[in-house]
Amino acid sequence: MFRQLCLNQNPKSWHALASYSLLVFLLFSQSWPSIMSEEKVAQGHTWQDAFEVLGISWNPDGTLNREILIPMVNATPTVTDPNNPPVALSNDVQLSPYSKAYVRLYIPVTPPATTKLPLIIYLHGGDFVLYSASTAIFHEFCNNIASQFPAVVVSVEYRHAPENRLPAAYDDALNAIFWVKNQSLGIGSRDQWLHYADFSKVFLLGSSAGANIVYHTALRTLDFDLSPLKIRGILMNQPFFGGEIRTPSEIRLIDDPYVPLYICDVLWTLALPLGANRDHEFCNPIAGGTFLGRVSRLPRVFAKANEGDPLSDRTTQLVKLLLENRVSVVYEYHQGGFHGMELQNTTAAQSLYNSMKFFVNSTGVTDDEDSHASY
Repeated sequence: MFRQLCLNQNPKSWHALASYSLLVFLLFSQSWPSIMSEEKVAQGHTWQDAFEVLGISWNPDGTLNREILIPMVNATPTVTDPNNPPVALSNDVQLSPYSKAYVRLYIPVTPPATTKLPLIIYLHGGDFVLYSASTAIFHEFCNNIASQFPAVVVSVEYRHAPENRLPAAYDDALNAIFWVKNQSLGIGSRDQWLHYADFSKVFLLGSSAGANIVYHTALRTLDFDLSPLKIRGILMNQPFFGGEIRTPSEIRLIDDPYVPLYICDVLWTLALPLGANRDHEFCNPIAGGTFLGRVSRLPRVFAKANEGDPLSDRTTQLVKLLLENRVSVVYEYHQGGFHGMELQNTTAAQSLYNSMKFFVNSTGVTDDEDSHASY
C-alpha cells in the first residue's frame, strides 16, 4: 500500500526514502473539471481515492502541486574531500541560453587518459509526471554507471506531464541527442568532459518511463543524420507501457503494491495527448501508429523484466515485435522480483549494472550480432 513520505534532515536516510518514494506514483490533472475526481477508474477506485491515498492536490490553473518532498542533490564537479570522494564526478550543463533545458554530465573520478569511454544518454523514471535528473536515486544510478562501466553519462532533464504532455519528453530527449551531436562536431565549443567520450559508441538507457522515452526517441532518431554519432544500442529496464486490454500479468497483479493498475491508468490519462486512450502508440507500441514501420531499423536492444511486475507482459510483447522485425535483442526475464526492485535491493542493482555493462561492452564488437532472448 502507498504511504505518504515525510523527509527528515538526516542525509543517511535519503537513499532509503528515495528508493521507496520512486515506487510511489503521484497523480495530478491538467484543467480537469471537479467532476473528474468522482469518475471511476480501474478496480472501482476514483481519482479522489488516488489523491487522498497519495496526498495529492492540484492547482486551479491546471498545474500540479507535487506535495511529497523528494531529496534532490547537487552535482559534484570536483573532489572536495579526498577522504570521502564521490563515486563519480558530475556537472550540470545548460543546453541553450533560450530555455531551461539542461543535462547532468558524469565521468569517472579518474577517467582514462588514452582510451575513449562509451557515451550513455540516460532518461530517468517518474511516470512522465515526477522527478528530475537531480533526484538522489537517479543521481546515484548515474554515478554507478559512470564509475563501473566506466562511461560518460548524459542524464537528461525533461519536461513533465500533464503540463507538457507526450511527446514533449521525447522531444526533450531528442534535443539532448542533437546537443551531443553538436558537441561531437565542436559546435558551440565542446564541454571538456565530453573529450573523454567515444561518439561512435553511444547508447540510450532508461528505466520505467525513461525506458519508454528511450524506445520512442530511438525511433525518432532514424529520421536524422546524427553522424558522427553512432547509436549502438538501447537499454530498457522494466519499461512503462500499457494498453486497453489487460495482459495476464496485469490481471494477476492488478492490485500490485508498487504499480497498481488503477494508478497506471490515471497516469496514462495525464501523460497521453488529450483524448487519446491507452492503445495510443506512446503507451502501446505494438498497437500500430506512425513509427511502427521503423522498428526493423532499430539498433541492438537490451530489455529486462521481472515476473512480479504487472507490466512484464508488455515488455515480452515488445521483445516479440522486435525479434519479428529481426532486431538483435538481449532479453533478461527474472523470476520473482517487482517493478523497481533494484531501487531497494543492492544485489538486484548490481546484477543490473553487470548485465548492462556486458551489453555495452559486447555491442559493436562484431558486425554479426544474432538476435536472441535470454530468460
